[in-house]
Amino acid sequence: MSEIRRRDPRREWIVRNRLHAEHARALAEQGGGAASEWLGPSGLIRKYPHAIGFIGPNGIKRIDRSGAQQCGQAVGGARQAAQDRRRNVTIEAPAFLVAVVPDMPGGRLSNHDRDLLGLARRLADADPERPGAVLAVVFGELKEQGFGEAGIDRLLHLGDDTYVGFAPEARLAVLTAVERELAPRHWLLPDSPLGGADLGRRLALRLDERPATGVWQIEADAESPMGWRCTGRGGAESLDIQRPLPRVALALAECAEPVDETRHAAEALSLAEAILSALSRIEDLGHVAVDPAGVALAEAEFILSAGNGVKDWEGFHHAARVLGATEGASRVAVDDGFMARHRQVGATGTWVTARVYLAVGISGAIQHLQGIQGCDKVVAINLDPGCDMIKRADLAVIGDSAEILAALVAKVEQQRGGQRDAA
Repeated sequence: MSEIRRRDPRREWIVRNRLHAEHARALAEQGGGAASEWLGPSGLIRKYPHAIGFIGPNGIKRIDRSGAQQCGQAVGGARQAAQDRRRNVTIEAPAFLVAVVPDMPGGRLSNHDRDLLGLARRLADADPERPGAVLAVVFGELKEQGFGEAGIDRLLHLGDDTYVGFAPEARLAVLTAVERELAPRHWLLPDSPLGGADLGRRLALRLDERPATGVWQIEADAESPMGWRCTGRGGAESLDIQRPLPRVALALAECAEPVDETRHAAEALSLAEAILSALSRIEDLGHVAVDPAGVALAEAEFILSAGNGVKDWEGFHHAARVLGATEGASRVAVDDGFMARHRQVGATGTWVTARVYLAVGISGAIQHLQGIQGCDKVVAINLDPGCDMIKRADLAVIGDSAEILAALVAKVEQQRGGQRDAA
C-alpha cells in the first residue's frame, strides 16, 4: 500500500470557508478541529488565521464577532451540548474580589460587558491556590438570565428607581459603600459612552486613584505593585501606553475573551450598610426625541435594513417609522436605486454597531456580514432558510417580508393603543 497521503483540496477549502453551505458537515466529518490547521502542498502545516482562538504574531487571541461560530455549533444540537459541558465553579471563600460595573444596556449584558467579565476572570483566577471572586454591581431592571455563564460569582443588584437612567451620584454612593464594606482589589468598568466611562472616572476621583483608561490588554508583571501591567490606547488612539495596572481600570471592547468554559454561581449579595440617597444635583429628564431618519448608521442603535427581497417599499418605510428604526440597505438595494448611498451597510458601505439589526430580504453577502459583525442582536426575515444571513442571525423568521412587517407593525400599534387607553 502506498504511503503517499491523499488530500482533498476542495474539502479543505470547504472546512476553511465558514459561509459555505457544507461547512458544518465537513467540519463535523473531520472532528471539528481541522479548520485551524492543515497540511499544505509543500508538506508544511498551514494555519487558518480566522479560526476561533487563533493566536496571532502579536500574541493576541482572536475573538469571533461574526456569529459564524454559533452557526457551526448549532448543527445537531452541538451548541446546547457545549453549554451543558460547562464546568460548574463555586468559590466559597474568595481571597479577594474583583468588582465589575457593566453597562447593561436594555437590562442585558452587552458584548463589551462580557469581554470585561472575561478580563475580571483572568485577574481572579490568576492564582489557583488563592482564587478570587468576580462581583458584578448592576442597576435597574434586569432581563439577563446568564450571569453565571458570563463568569459572575457574586451579584449585587439595585433595582430602585433612584438608579434608573442617568444617576451617576446615586450609583457612585452605592459603589462607595461597596468599597467601604467589601474593599475589592480591582474595579473594572467599560470605557464606553453608555455610562461606564463617566462613572469610572467619578469612582477613581472618589477613591483618590489614577485610573487606567482605554485598556485593551493586561499581562502578568512581577515588578508591578498589583502584579499586572496594562496597555491602553492614548494620543487619540495613535499610540499605546503601558503602566502598572491600578485599582480602577476602564477597558475597551475585546479586552479579553468572554467566559465560555465555566458556569459560576452568581450568588445574590446585599450590603449590610444602609445606603443614604444623597440629594442629587442631576435630574434625568428622559431621552430626547430624535428622528431616526436623521441618525447616522454608524451611531444608530436600532436599524431596519432592506435587501433585494423587499418588494413593498412603502410598507418598509412605514414599518421603519412605526418601529422608530434607522433605515439601512444592502448594496443591491442601493445599486437598484431604492435607497440612498449613505444608507448602505457593509464593508463597502458603513460598518454598524447597532444593538438590534433587523435584516429584511437580505441574503447575506460576505461584505454585508463583515459590516454588521459589531451588532449585538441580528434578526433576519427571509424566504430562504439556507441563506447566510439566516445562519448569522440570532433570531430568524422564514416567510414573506411584507406580510411579516405588516403583522409586526399592527402588533406594535395595538400595544401602543392599549397603553394609551390604560393611561
